[in-house]
Amino acid sequence: MKSSGLVVIAVGGNSLITDSKRVSVENQYKAIQKTVRHIADVIESGRQVVVTHGNGPQVGFILRRSEIARKVAGMHPVPMASCVADTQGAIGWQIQQALANELMRRKVTGANRDKAVSVVTQVLVDKDDPAFANPTKFIGEFFQDEDMPTLKKEFPHWVIKQDSGRGWRRVVPSPVPKAIVEFDAICALLNGGFNVVAVGGGGITVITDDDGELHGVAAVVDKDPASRLLATELNADLFVISTAVKTVSVNYGKPDQKDLGLVTAAEMRAYDAEGHFPAGSMRPKVHAALDFLDNGGKEVVITSPENLKKALLTGAGTHIVP
Repeated sequence: MKSSGLVVIAVGGNSLITDSKRVSVENQYKAIQKTVRHIADVIESGRQVVVTHGNGPQVGFILRRSEIARKVAGMHPVPMASCVADTQGAIGWQIQQALANELMRRKVTGANRDKAVSVVTQVLVDKDDPAFANPTKFIGEFFQDEDMPTLKKEFPHWVIKQDSGRGWRRVVPSPVPKAIVEFDAICALLNGGFNVVAVGGGGITVITDDDGELHGVAAVVDKDPASRLLATELNADLFVISTAVKTVSVNYGKPDQKDLGLVTAAEMRAYDAEGHFPAGSMRPKVHAALDFLDNGGKEVVITSPENLKKALLTGAGTHIVP
């Protein structure tokens, strides 16, 4: 697909929770309302958008509720694939509603430009991906030593590891995304003029069996590479990675910190090789940006949501080009 003026915007799951003491669904919606104002700026400028989003904290909440219900009432645990699907539906609905309301208030109309819709999206991975042999993605609550015999008996298929000395946690694989299963549906909606919310939380991780049937698996595809894949397949003009800071920096937090404006892919690779981007925060975003450019993309912007309008109009934020 080739869509002139298409922007793919990846919104982090943590940015949907602005106060760690206020994590209710209602507070999440208020945070989303603030975020979509900046997305609406992009649409109002004449562009069409696809919004992807993270879901790490939200999946954690579901797993926590599930664990409490298992202990207290003997309820069955919620499968990982269902957790991702549940959060896709809930967060996607909040984004599409808040965005449609914002566009209506601004009287942005014409060719369905005031419309938004979310797609519960599956992401296909290779069942032989090496990640399945070495799960590394921590999910859910912490367990203590005394919990281990019961967990091993009730959930023998779980892989549980120590997490930084804080206790035991379940780990799941984080395989590489290969295809967006609902890609044709996303294209049809875009061609119909809609702004689309898709690939929430990196997508519901699925594999195919020998008959070609899809099956959900207990794995997590990272949001940034999944968003990159979607942006590449859509031939998006611009890939935006929304994060907590206005710019990517080198020597972050040090007296000689340098904020990056317009940089080339080669420069970013050099900085990455020097170890400037931590694995748990900026590195996945930088790698997704470089993958987008390596696969024909023209430009990536990494910036905070409130800086998005300035980034597109005046060049604020970090802009990475081939």
